[in-house]
Amino acid sequence: MPRRFHFTLTTALLAMALAANSPARAAAPAPAATTYASLPSSQQRMVDDLERRTFDWFWDSADPKTGLVPDHYPGESFSSIAAVGFALTAYGVGVERGYITRAQAVERTLATLRFFEDAPQNGSEDDAAGFHGFYYHFLDMQTGKRFGRWVELSSVDTTLLLGGVLFAQSYFDRDTPGEREIRALADTLYRRVDWPWMQPRAPLIGMGWTPGGKYIPSDWKGYNEGMLVYILALGSPTHPVEPAAWKAWASTNDDSWGTFQGQTFLNFAPMFGHQYSHVWVDFRGIRDDWNREHDLDYFENSRRATYSQRNYAIANPGHWTGYGADVWGLTACNGPGGIVVEEGDKTLRFEGYTARGAGLDDISDDGTIAPTAAGGSIAFAPEIVIPALATMKQRYGKSIYGRYGFVDAFNPSFHTQTELRTGRLVPGLGWVDNVQLGIDQGPIVLMIENWRSDFVWKVMRRNPYIRTGLEKAGFTGGWLDAPTP
Repeated sequence: MPRRFHFTLTTALLAMALAANSPARAAAPAPAATTYASLPSSQQRMVDDLERRTFDWFWDSADPKTGLVPDHYPGESFSSIAAVGFALTAYGVGVERGYITRAQAVERTLATLRFFEDAPQNGSEDDAAGFHGFYYHFLDMQTGKRFGRWVELSSVDTTLLLGGVLFAQSYFDRDTPGEREIRALADTLYRRVDWPWMQPRAPLIGMGWTPGGKYIPSDWKGYNEGMLVYILALGSPTHPVEPAAWKAWASTNDDSWGTFQGQTFLNFAPMFGHQYSHVWVDFRGIRDDWNREHDLDYFENSRRATYSQRNYAIANPGHWTGYGADVWGLTACNGPGGIVVEEGDKTLRFEGYTARGAGLDDISDDGTIAPTAAGGSIAFAPEIVIPALATMKQRYGKSIYGRYGFVDAFNPSFHTQTELRTGRLVPGLGWVDNVQLGIDQGPIVLMIENWRSDFVWKVMRRNPYIRTGLEKAGFTGGWLDAPTP
């Protein structure tokens, strides 16, 4: 599951210093009218190309028989159920953009939902794909069962899978045998998730469970990607959690509220926490109790977080190579990998896969840039994201941009000749990954489409379970006050 960080004295002091030295600006600049139609043709072509290549990653990497999507690709990999959720949603984008036919999308979606409906659900160590309606974080691409005993039954990854399942339920609305079956399977998968079972410390929802270790001793609490977990758990018609669960989740929001790099917002250091729930839920103009008290919605909060990340790169307190107004973005991603480098009087540690980020709650930065941090934020702040994508592609494109768009990450500050866990060294550039990750590709393609057309958001507004979950959490206003389309 995505890693949560805790303060150390060093990061706390650095955060305080950065906040103190930042411009006293409480909100991001007013949104500019940066629409797809307003872009110059060269940037339109860039966006078109990136969206298509990122979609192709999902279409090419998924097993057409089971619908399982690898955690990373190209190369051998286990499957990530969260990546499957992004894929199920991307198939609708593919239809709308003309990348694939609707019939192809129906066939692939049916294969996926049939697999998950039939996959064994039990409490065994090795002979199950899930339990109580939840699924293991990683599944074997060949057997479809739990990949290893270190893999947890994950509430958040099951939720991201269900985001795609419910998208399919609402998107495939035609009266044909295939689309009727999609809707029925999606309903079955969602209804059988036993959300209260994942509440060992109710009203909070736990992060996961393992047959050997039982419940993971951590809950979803405080602003993070767990927002969608609670919305889906509240919206369940069969096994819902109580509305008190949302209030418990949000009860520590004020601990993360503050000013960082000139932006006052609800902090979460890695950008994925500001993106994942927003892929499926249009938070523009809808507010819960906490939003109303602070006079903003969660969309505006993510916009401010995006500007804060860019401001952090401009400040560049770590003096990393390449950082600036148009090269920025920290989130969970690959990296050179657990390598310590002595450079003069400095000791630099370069991590492998970890949740990089910068905010009041944590600073984890080793010079590794993840294009999805910017790309997945395009709907929040296109006026700064598009120049960043264009600059990264122009400056490093021969090495970091290929068949499936941007590689997962790159690090222009790493030049040490050593054995690498992943990626390669590019002379004159630095470390460059050689794979993409599904959970990083997903926000790119889906948020591009949300920015261009509101497509995923429009589909999900029609889903009754999403609406119910939001209403039980106390959201009002905006599209929630309008009749269901």
